[in-house]
Amino acid sequence: MIKKILKWTGITLLTIIVILTITVASRQHLTYDAPYPNVKSSKDSAVILRGKELVFGPAHCADCHAPGADPKDIANNIDVPLTGGFAFNLPIGSFYTKNITPDIETGIGNQTDQQVARTLRYGVRYNGEALLDFMPFHNVTDEDLSAIISYLRAQKPVHKEVPTNTKNIVGNIIQAFLIKPVGPSKAVPVSIKRDSTIAYGEYLTNSVANCVGCHTQRDHMTGAFIGDNFAGGEEFKNPRDPDKITYLTPNLTPDPKTGRITNWTQDQFIKRFRMGRLIQYSEMPWPSFSKMSDNDLKAIYKYLHSLKPVKHEFPLIKTEKEEK
Repeated sequence: MIKKILKWTGITLLTIIVILTITVASRQHLTYDAPYPNVKSSKDSAVILRGKELVFGPAHCADCHAPGADPKDIANNIDVPLTGGFAFNLPIGSFYTKNITPDIETGIGNQTDQQVARTLRYGVRYNGEALLDFMPFHNVTDEDLSAIISYLRAQKPVHKEVPTNTKNIVGNIIQAFLIKPVGPSKAVPVSIKRDSTIAYGEYLTNSVANCVGCHTQRDHMTGAFIGDNFAGGEEFKNPRDPDKITYLTPNLTPDPKTGRITNWTQDQFIKRFRMGRLIQYSEMPWPSFSKMSDNDLKAIYKYLHSLKPVKHEFPLIKTEKEEK
């Protein structure tokens, strides 16, 4: 009797595994009908300049799409080719940034403005497949989205193939059932006033610079937020460190005891950004952020100090030995 139970249990498990494997394989290239934003590129020099400011500034596109560039070139406002190839090595696989120069074969030269805009706003590629939410530009205004695409179109085309993404078994399962279009969390304005107000700071930190994405704890399998917004503690391990140091992002809420910038003046905040990267392997895109205007940084400072204080205590750096 026991042998029969074990036999049928084994057959049942094997059947489930086979069905799951077939189902996962069949769902690797699902397509979605996300809308196309009414956004068009422009050849106006002012619009292109605004796009460049975003790409090499708060939106920090260059930090991921120009991995071989000298950070000093980015900080010094020198055009570098956005040819992609940066690897995000995650627990679910390796994912590579794309060539976003206007090359027809390897870049975005064969995509329409609306297709590029849909990728940025909804996380849906030109072929309809959903992407991991690496570029959370869902709430970027139409005006800024147009400026970014206008700058990308104005670049020199560079022919460069990038590696194909590779996923492990868990990655394939997540791709099959969890990766879907994201889209805006609210009505997206056509434009926004660029000033030093809390409102503009909220826009920059959440919709453009994505400060919330790194200064909030996340599930490293799905990318979902699991901590309080801006309360820090998100871990970044750098394999280039011989002692396997893990860096944790600081708490940016104005908590009097654990908030990193609670006691900073606005002037100190701006000066810190002008210093650029001080910790060698910090994942923060300092070359790009160091170029933000004083008004941008004032707006961000004001917004962060308007947040609800969250007490979150943790070490900013820990080593592999401490984890064991």
